[in-house]
Amino acid sequence: MKVEQLTCSIGAELIGVNLADAVHDDDLFAEIRAQLLKHRVVFLRDQDITRAEHVAFARRFGELEDHPVAGSDPEHPGLVRIYKNPEQPMDRYENAWHTDATWRDAPPMGCVLRCVECPPVGGDTMWANMVLAYENLPDDVKLKIADLRARHSIEASFGAAMPLEKRLALKAMYPDAEHPVVRTHPETGEKVLFVNAFATHFSNYHTPDRVRFGQDANPGAGELLRYLISQAYIPEYQVRWRWKPNSIAIWDNRSTQHYAVMDYPPCHRKMERAGIIGDKTY
Repeated sequence: MKVEQLTCSIGAELIGVNLADAVHDDDLFAEIRAQLLKHRVVFLRDQDITRAEHVAFARRFGELEDHPVAGSDPEHPGLVRIYKNPEQPMDRYENAWHTDATWRDAPPMGCVLRCVECPPVGGDTMWANMVLAYENLPDDVKLKIADLRARHSIEASFGAAMPLEKRLALKAMYPDAEHPVVRTHPETGEKVLFVNAFATHFSNYHTPDRVRFGQDANPGAGELLRYLISQAYIPEYQVRWRWKPNSIAIWDNRSTQHYAVMDYPPCHRKMERAGIIGDKTY
C-alpha cells in the first residue's frame, strides 16, 4: 500500500488497496485504521465494491447506525443513501461545516462514504482537522472553554423545515445532546474542538465568573460559539477531495468536520455512507 499525503494538516490517499480484501485481511485492515488515525481522513480510488462489501468493511470498525431523516438501503441497514437530483429541491443540510450526528449522545466514530454517481465537475467534499484547530487557539480562549459544554440539536437542523408536529416528534425521539466543547479523542488522547453547525448554545456558560449581568450571557456566549465554529473555515486545516465514481472517503468523525460543496445543480450526485456507532464524549 502506498500512502500519499494530500496536505500538511489532514488527508492521505491510499493507493494499491482493495477494500474488499480488508474485510478478511486483518493486517491490511489494521494498516488502514492506523493511517486513518494518523491522517484523520483517507481516500481511495477505483473501489468497484458491492454494497454488501461496503457494509462489511465498515462493520470492521464497529456496528452501523441508521439515520432518522436520510433514507437507508432496505437490504443493507446502516447504508445511508445521500441522493441528489435536479428533479427535487436541493437539500442544503450538508452545506455547512459539521461533524456527523453530534445530536446523538454517542456520535458516530467514523464513516465510510462511496461515490456512486457525481457530476463531471463540482460536488467536492472538504474536511477540517479539529485537533489542529484546538491546538492553535489562543491560550486565553483554551482556558475560557476548558469546562464548557454545548447542546447539539437535530430539531434545529434537519427538523427546522418540518411542520411543527413532525419537528417536535423528532425532538422527542432525539432530545438535544450535550457534549464537551473540548473533547478527548478516545484512542489518541488528543484534545478536539468539538462544536459545529449542530451546536446551538452552551449549557453552562451563565456563571458568575463569566457573566456580570444577565445581558452579558447571550451576546458573550453567542459570539464565542460562532468564533469556535468558524475555526473549521480556516484553509490551513482543510483538505478538499474531488469525487469520481467508485471513490471512497473514510474519516474519523471524532476529530474532523466536513462540508459537502453544493456547486453542481442541475446534475446528479449519488453517495452511499456507512456510519459507525461511536462512544459517548468526554
